[in-house]
This record gives sequence, C-alpha cells and structure tokens, in this order.
Amino acid sequence: QVQLVESGGGLVQAGGSLRLSCAASGRTFSNYPMGWFRQAPGKEREFVAATRWSGGSIYYADYADSVKGRFTISRDNAKNTVYLQMNSLKPEDTAVYYCAADRMKFTRNPDEYDYWGQGTQVTVSS
Repeated sequence: QVQLVESGGGLVQAGGSLRLSCAASGRTFSNYPMGWFRQAPGKEREFVAATRWSGGSIYYADYADSVKGRFTISRDNAKNTVYLQMNSLKPEDTAVYYCAADRMKFTRNPDEYDYWGQGTQVTVSS
C-alpha cells in the first residue's frame, strides 16, 4: 500500500522558517517526480514546488513564483523522503501543505499526481 506522510508543519512568526518532510512507503519513489502543493481556506490547491531525479547527482526542481528564492525542495532517495525548506515565511504562506507523487510527469498540475499525503498545517502569524 502506497503511503505518503507529511510532517513538520506548525505555527511560526512571519520571517521564520519551517522544514516539511514527506516520508513515502509502499514502493520506491526515487524515479517518481515529487511535488508539494498547498491549499488555503476558500482557495484551490496550488502548486508550490516539484523535484525530479534523473540519476546520479542530477536533480531538477521547479518552483511557483510566489515561493521562488524562499523555499527549497530536496529529496533523499535512500530514505524515500522529500523535504520542503521554507524560509522567510509570510502570512500568505498559511495553508495545508500536501506532498504528492507522480508516476510519470514532472508537472505543476495537481490532477496529474497519483498519490497524495494527508497534509500538514502551516500557519504564519504576522
């Protein structure tokens, strides 16, 4: 059974940092593009970042404009885990953050992702 479990969310003041983790189990995800999405109350789920491993030390990353330069996505294939380092957090970053895995595409489209975690709440106070 495939499972993605996020952790690391919480309450932080504006300008602070958090690191989210997504532990995958049930299969090896090293060849799967992995993404982070978020959903704020009353809003649609939106793309945050994605990563793809191309073998060896070659990794690709893509970021939403709203987080570029502040967030960093990374992965540890040996641990089957993906991370999202979030720095310089803003109140508008407040949302439930979801980890997702895609069997095929390196994409920003959440509809393309096959597996999802349950989400972790991030709240940034002003």
